[in-house]
Amino acid sequence: MIDHGHDLASVRDATDRLLTAAAALDNAAVAEPSRLPGWSRGHVLAHLARNADALVNVLDGRPMYVSGQARDADIERDAPRPLDVQLTDVRESDARFRRTAAVPADWSRTVELRNGVTDSASRVPFRRWVEVELHHVDLGIGYELEDLPAEFTEREIDFLARRFSGHPDVPATRLTDGTRAWRTGREATEPEVTVTGPGPELLGWLAGRRDGSGLAVRDGSLPALPPL
Repeated sequence: MIDHGHDLASVRDATDRLLTAAAALDNAAVAEPSRLPGWSRGHVLAHLARNADALVNVLDGRPMYVSGQARDADIERDAPRPLDVQLTDVRESDARFRRTAAVPADWSRTVELRNGVTDSASRVPFRRWVEVELHHVDLGIGYELEDLPAEFTEREIDFLARRFSGHPDVPATRLTDGTRAWRTGREATEPEVTVTGPGPELLGWLAGRRDGSGLAVRDGSLPALPPL
């Protein structure tokens, strides 16, 4: 069962970690490339701020973004800002999101995200937690997948495995870190591919942050995953 209150506290802690780490940068470093192709660190910070506001829209029953083009334009507009402006925006937008999410509401209701995707309102805080943790890694400032909270890593592996479950382009696949196991891809009407490795490596591959070279594969080759 999703505990949105717990996840909101985790969002707060993850945001504090990111802001503390990013405060050690300077304006030149913010303009340097992040680990995301085509994005500077400023793009990543701008996206985090605008995503928080977009999730406020979701919780309030409005469209997440006016349009995909408007979303991209807002990120491009905000990316070149100096470090202090970026950090203030991330901090204040996070506060707006957490204030909205703290208002008593029907957390079992269905909300709409981007591109027609729907989910339970109770999962929105976890989705924000994902944004903060993975984009902290994407900044390339010393926070790695191995530094993610163990609970987060396990839950995000589960979330992404479910996302690819039943996908016709992904073969039936069993994932395991040696203790836990997940299944994804097509129904197992054929021998399963087994992919084994540490949680951070599994998460990195599923989330498109690593190429899977740190994983062991049995009964086939490492599946090619569709973009998220």
